[in-house]
Amino acid sequence: MSVVQTVDNVALLPAYLAAGTAVLVLLADLLVARTRVTVSAAALGAVATAAGAVLVGRGGERRTFCVGADCSYVFGGRAALVAVLAALLTLGVLGLSGPLLRAGAMPAGEYCFLLTASMTGGVALGAAGDLITLIVALETLTLPLYVLVGLRRSSLASIEAAMTFFVVSVVATTLTLLGAALLYAATGALHLGRLGVVFAEQPELLDVPLTTVAVALVVVGLAVKVTAVPLHAWAPTTYDGAPLPVAAYLSTVSKLGGVVALLAVVQHALPGRITGPVLALLAVLTMTVGNLVALRQRRTVRLLAWSSVAQAGYILAPLGALALAAGRTGDARAAAYAAAVAYAVFFVVLELAAFAAVVALRPTGADGGTLDELRGAGRRRPWAAAGLALALVGLAGLPPGLAGLFAKVTVVRSLLDGGAVWLALVVAVNAVLGLAYYLRVAAALWSTDRSTAGPIEPEPPGSAAGAGPVGRPAATGPASVVRAWPVAAVLAAATVAALVIGLAPQLVLDLAAR
Repeated sequence: MSVVQTVDNVALLPAYLAAGTAVLVLLADLLVARTRVTVSAAALGAVATAAGAVLVGRGGERRTFCVGADCSYVFGGRAALVAVLAALLTLGVLGLSGPLLRAGAMPAGEYCFLLTASMTGGVALGAAGDLITLIVALETLTLPLYVLVGLRRSSLASIEAAMTFFVVSVVATTLTLLGAALLYAATGALHLGRLGVVFAEQPELLDVPLTTVAVALVVVGLAVKVTAVPLHAWAPTTYDGAPLPVAAYLSTVSKLGGVVALLAVVQHALPGRITGPVLALLAVLTMTVGNLVALRQRRTVRLLAWSSVAQAGYILAPLGALALAAGRTGDARAAAYAAAVAYAVFFVVLELAAFAAVVALRPTGADGGTLDELRGAGRRRPWAAAGLALALVGLAGLPPGLAGLFAKVTVVRSLLDGGAVWLALVVAVNAVLGLAYYLRVAAALWSTDRSTAGPIEPEPPGSAAGAGPVGRPAATGPASVVRAWPVAAVLAAATVAALVIGLAPQLVLDLAAR
């Protein structure tokens, strides 16, 4: 067998474009040093990356860095979907960051470079074919976020959030690497496909304690990235302390990366009869704890953070069906994997819309504030409030948020196909729990009760989306309009995307199944 690895540069094109964007941003900031040029370079690079992923993905599966039949980089339909999502979500976060960057609240060069460097990891992650490539890509996505979360150096909450995120992520990475090393010791393989073959050909390995520990460490380490309970405690503090656009990135691209990494090892490498029970337990704990704690939240971003934890439970639920023999048949497994990917796609689109609406309703540079400060916002900013309400209704799984409705139906159907009726009932009960806080916030946007409204904050000139905080009229004038349009554009695009995929969910399911 030849040990010379083949290199397919076409397969690597999306990763080249993403990495080239990061370099381009550095050069633009160094040579021109104008915020508009730097942000434009990052935005154009994100669009080029998405376009490149679509073009390469349409050509069928491509493999590179191969030794024999084992390849470290496999770019197919699902990898293209992940790369496009990572690039477009990064583009959306750049739009949400526009007012902050123009106001000089954060250095544009460093911010855009870190964001595009993280995007590079997200693009490469979907194509990872071995554990080392998977972990390196996941850390490339995560490492820049430590700095982005703490980039507001004058904010103690931001620094605390960055340190919390850093410590937890380092521990998670250590566990994942240790698990990968133990898997190699037990099987002599690191490629995901090869690991699956080894376990299929040598089932006695599953009875070796070393294998059980290795599998547990890998699953636990990746579950931290997904914010699965009980490995979730970092998320609310980190989301609430980070700048709002960075919190949006954490809740969408970073969450998507964790799901893709966990799905890759479960689908291709690790045995279902070991991972299935663990994932079923994690799914039940995650959705239940996330929903129950979200009921008590009074801060907007913390509520969205706990909601994100609960949504991670719904994403993991289809994989819990692998605990049953009926869930490990070929058709049931394929349905479970497709449901998990499809739910993740539906979720990140709705979550981006929710964060875009919060950015639009808050002053430039402000945090997410309290729920009381959003009370009555629908009468002052009807379009932004309507976008937030639609996103919340979609996350709850109610019409007219058809994307969220079909997402939950897809999960329940995959569980029923896999024989996990009890887990489908848990999903249904938790979906009802989620209605309480989603609908409460949506109703408060048009509430006339101001008795519990929070204090009025002064509005910086040209606030995001031209909207002042509660009780203050919207700013007008050229500066306000210029700074408003990127946030409004992201909110409109995310809302339209949610409506489109809600009307044609089968397109997402077909892509997720590839």
